[in-house]
Amino acid sequence: MSFYDEIGKFNWSEVKEFIYSRNESDVLNVINKNTLSLEDFATLLSPAAESFLEPMAKEAHRITLQRFGKTIKIYIPMYVSNECVNSCVYCGFNVHNKFNRKTLTLDEVKRELEVIKKTGIKHILICSGEHPKKVSVDYLNEVVKLVRRDFSSIIIEVQPLDENEYRVLYNSGVDSLALYQETYNTDTYKEVHLGGKKTDYRYRLEAPERAAAAGLRTIGIGALMGLDDFRVEEFFVGLHARYLMRKFWKTHVTVSFPRIRDAEGHFKPKYLINDKNLVQSMLALRLFLHDVGLVISTREPAELRDKLIYLGVTQMSAGSKTNPGGYAAGEEEGKQFEVEDRRSAQEFIESVRKKGFDPVLKDWDSSFINAV
Repeated sequence: MSFYDEIGKFNWSEVKEFIYSRNESDVLNVINKNTLSLEDFATLLSPAAESFLEPMAKEAHRITLQRFGKTIKIYIPMYVSNECVNSCVYCGFNVHNKFNRKTLTLDEVKRELEVIKKTGIKHILICSGEHPKKVSVDYLNEVVKLVRRDFSSIIIEVQPLDENEYRVLYNSGVDSLALYQETYNTDTYKEVHLGGKKTDYRYRLEAPERAAAAGLRTIGIGALMGLDDFRVEEFFVGLHARYLMRKFWKTHVTVSFPRIRDAEGHFKPKYLINDKNLVQSMLALRLFLHDVGLVISTREPAELRDKLIYLGVTQMSAGSKTNPGGYAAGEEEGKQFEVEDRRSAQEFIESVRKKGFDPVLKDWDSSFINAV
């Protein structure tokens, strides 16, 4: 049994109808509970709960301090390729978008790493388009060997892999996975994924389980906010996170809240997600799952990111470039999306400190992986 079987027990329309049927009395009955059911979680995602964001925020802040302290884990992405075989209507890397494609050579990776390591950040996210031939497991393995010389934690955000492939990378030093389902609605999934291996909804949905089974210690999931109704999407994100936390209790689960940003192809999202929607999603999830990590990237503007620090966030990216060669070569072309928070890594780290939080630049060492 996998999460594919679990999610099959739910009907998208029925979940949506339940969420939109909640009223303020239902919210009041939920808001003071210590342990929330799935129905309670759905209630906090409802339009009726929008009037209760302030008490939700206070409780989310209290829970986060209790579980994580005043810490923000900082990571930095490194894009190694913008080549992709998929046709995803929302993504700048869509195979049909016309721009110069490239996959970094290992010498170019070294040059990127020389710039990145000057930030002092020891958590690095290796990103790429989904091109199994150009960005093969063998290629990733060589990149990881270079990265682990100077970085303590290596996260990958690449195409879904088989369990044995995740194990190969784990044995080389990868400890974490970030992989977003984009949308949990199977009909919408078909509408926005028009070609390539990514059209396989189930293979992608089960990838986090394969990675956890292979030994990766942290699994990051999420939905791309704007493809469908965010209230229903975030319900299924929460359901997925709870499933992974129960099945792989040694694995730390994180959730991201990526909103669609302008990219090559200029896709216009079907649903507009405002700041209030984003905040409500975060708060509801924190109250539902106290130990889940909450991630906010540089997709969001600086002013909003500064405010979100107080509302339950535990991990944030800094100084991001979203194209291969963006750090050392100063390349501007071939970005996956436009970054909104353009502060340097050092400016952001200092900003976190000024707010009384501890920016954590290293919280893991690859020596903990027995095979390394």
